[in-house]
Amino acid sequence: MVKKNRKSGKATGDENKNEKRIAENRKARRNFEVMDTLECGIALVGSEVKSLRNGKVSLDEAYGRVRGNEVWLIGCDIAEYAQANVMNHDPRRARKLLLHRREIRKFAARAYERGLTLVPLKMYFKGGRAKVLMGVGRGRKLYDKREKLKKETINRDIARAMRNRNR
Repeated sequence: MVKKNRKSGKATGDENKNEKRIAENRKARRNFEVMDTLECGIALVGSEVKSLRNGKVSLDEAYGRVRGNEVWLIGCDIAEYAQANVMNHDPRRARKLLLHRREIRKFAARAYERGLTLVPLKMYFKGGRAKVLMGVGRGRKLYDKREKLKKETINRDIARAMRNRNR
């Protein structure tokens, strides 16, 4: 059964029921044309999880990289946890993404071969475990961004005109 969210009007299915969003990379969809997405687990230490629960993470400069048969999240800034003192983590260390071998072959290798980029779109807790939604995307040029903004503005104006006509 699909329920409607009162605020946004979007349908919310069972997949969002136990998700708690931590951070979202809002610039990713503007700067990249995302062609495919995949949910990945992420290997963290205890103080990183505590910081994530406090919402102290930034995905702005993060990207994915394939090294050998593993995928790593590089440039993700998880702030130090104040109460962890001696056992604290390095805020910008590379973190391993947990994928099955077949997912690495299909998803990450595709980005590596064709010159595409692995971009983190959002980070969230799902069932008590930290997850990262990674996307394979091609970088947009400035004129592509302008074209996308023009299309969005036109579609918004059309939708507004249709609503006003139906009243």
